[in-house]
Amino acid sequence: MKLPIYLDSHATTQLDPRVLEEMLPYLTQHFGNAASRSHSFGWRAEAAVTEARERIAEAIGARAKEIVFTSGATESDDLAVLGAARATREKGEHVITSAIEHPAVLDSCAALESEGFQVTYLPPDRSGKTSAAAIEAALTERTILVSIMAANNEIGTLNPIGEIGQLCKARGVLFHTDAVQAFGKIPLDVNALGVDLMSITAHKLYGPKGAGCLYVRAGNPRVRLVPIFHGGGHERGLRSGTLNVPGIVGLGAATRLALSVMVTEQPRVRALRDHLFAGLSSKLADVTLNGHPADRLAANLNVCFRGVASDALMMQIRDIAVSSGSACTSAAIEPSHVLRAIGLDAERAHSSIRFGLGRFTTREEIDFTIDALVKAVEKLRAERPLARLEIAAE
Repeated sequence: MKLPIYLDSHATTQLDPRVLEEMLPYLTQHFGNAASRSHSFGWRAEAAVTEARERIAEAIGARAKEIVFTSGATESDDLAVLGAARATREKGEHVITSAIEHPAVLDSCAALESEGFQVTYLPPDRSGKTSAAAIEAALTERTILVSIMAANNEIGTLNPIGEIGQLCKARGVLFHTDAVQAFGKIPLDVNALGVDLMSITAHKLYGPKGAGCLYVRAGNPRVRLVPIFHGGGHERGLRSGTLNVPGIVGLGAATRLALSVMVTEQPRVRALRDHLFAGLSSKLADVTLNGHPADRLAANLNVCFRGVASDALMMQIRDIAVSSGSACTSAAIEPSHVLRAIGLDAERAHSSIRFGLGRFTTREEIDFTIDALVKAVEKLRAERPLARLEIAAE
């Protein structure tokens, strides 16, 4: 076993060597621009992009022409939320989302509000789920878009996307899902789920950073978007800019690989996660799970260690890479908006740690992590006698 140990796979994943192998020729030999149609360098690049587009489309039950390549999840979320709302404004100005979406969605919704749109931010239940019933109650005749993530990036809770999609279809409302954490981890079929827009990124899937895509339904209904990038008319005019061919090849390779190992990889990771939680909760008092106990990503574990500040705890376990929340907001002083929204007070929210296990996590690493965390938590609690007495009294 080598140190440090990486348990922050919700922030990003290691580039799988098999993905890198497929990418390398497009970084050196086949360096053409996919939009160059007059010579073999461009043809080769275009063929690689087409193959990746087909791989991703097949993975979610879509058509290749419905995949729009972007720079990653944030751009895909922005294009979906801003693009769809602006394109359908003549039908209404009401958008529904949840209070625990990724900042890429929440900030896009805030931008819409500054343009005069009305946004409803639904509170999730205590497990982090947003139900179809809650969305139905919030729908109005002016609702044009619902955006609910497939799996939460902090607590791992899975949402009932299929039920929400069916509801939106019945009411003629566009449905976007941020599937960044779920894609390649659970089966996703855009037609079965009733999804009109789906955000995907490579670097949560053992692919490269800087490559992602947005699924945009082309029929029943045909989704219209107002682009947020202009110039060149690439990607059917929805995303102008020279295509990142090596990154797109990597996204396609990571997709193919994820689907081929999903049935064995996810149970293995889930068993390691359960072993980690069992080890911590059996050796430490007052360790509580955040998120749904069953309907969650196999790789996710988010727990509170009562009486211990997460930043102090992470300083004690510097050989183990974990997080106290979303990587996009983990530098913030304020407690996680996700944990506060599911009912945790500030103290509990500040005592939470997110573990993101992955493809390369081993049992030996988990055993080391259990031992290190138990020692660190006991040390920090010993330095706070009042907190220790409070825990013992309960």
